[in-house]
Amino acid sequence: MSTANQRVLPGFSLSLGYTLFYLTLLVLIPLGACFVKASSLTFDQFWATVWSERACNAYALTFGAAFIAAFVNCLIGLLLAWVLVRYEFPMKRYFDAIVDLPLALPTAVAGLVYASLYVPNGWLGQVLVPLGIEAAYTRLGIVLVLIFTGLPFVVRTVQPVLENFDPEVEEAAASLGATRWQTFRRVLFPGLVPALLTGFALALARGLGEYGSVVFISGNIQNQTEIAPFLIVAKLEEFKYGEATALAIVLLVFSLVLLGLINLLERWSKKHA
Repeated sequence: MSTANQRVLPGFSLSLGYTLFYLTLLVLIPLGACFVKASSLTFDQFWATVWSERACNAYALTFGAAFIAAFVNCLIGLLLAWVLVRYEFPMKRYFDAIVDLPLALPTAVAGLVYASLYVPNGWLGQVLVPLGIEAAYTRLGIVLVLIFTGLPFVVRTVQPVLENFDPEVEEAAASLGATRWQTFRRVLFPGLVPALLTGFALALARGLGEYGSVVFISGNIQNQTEIAPFLIVAKLEEFKYGEATALAIVLLVFSLVLLGLINLLERWSKKHA
């Protein structure tokens, strides 16, 4: 048997056929229908819809909040993964399981809980609002719920990498006189960068498409706290299906370009790690 044939798993052709079939059925056909529906608009109508002041403000808020939340998740997620891997403490398994709570909890519930906590008469709002920190129905609240929904992606991406690190490498660095900070920065962190970028991309993608949690805490104020997914839903409720699909296409293209750049950066970091 040739080397080329040994690399192909039995039933590969059949598996590939099923994969392409379901990919076409679940992804390509809906996306194609989206483009066909948007083509019902003239170019002037399309441009007026996707580049209006309301749409631009929604794009800026959506991408800005998702980017900030993903960056914060990288910091918090790295810290949580480090604690869960490197330390033993009571009820560790329960804390480890709680990390996955945002994946199991309906995001609408998270939005309702956050909104009730941060309103002026809420448990946290009673303390924060007098200090000038308002999270309910503000952009800060949007970032907070996106951090909540995206955190598990970073933790679960970084955690296996930390578990696979060889302790002898750290011991060798320490024997050569490196401090703990120097060991982390020069020995451990370069190996964590690809995982952090992957977690960042996953958290960013989740934040870009998040709707259920954001809609309850944002207040959906035009040009202030209105995200792009809500604007699309608003167009659908107005029976403006062409405009809704036009906005969806712009959001899709921006998301694909941004995720593509992150993937290129991830490949570059793996080559230079």
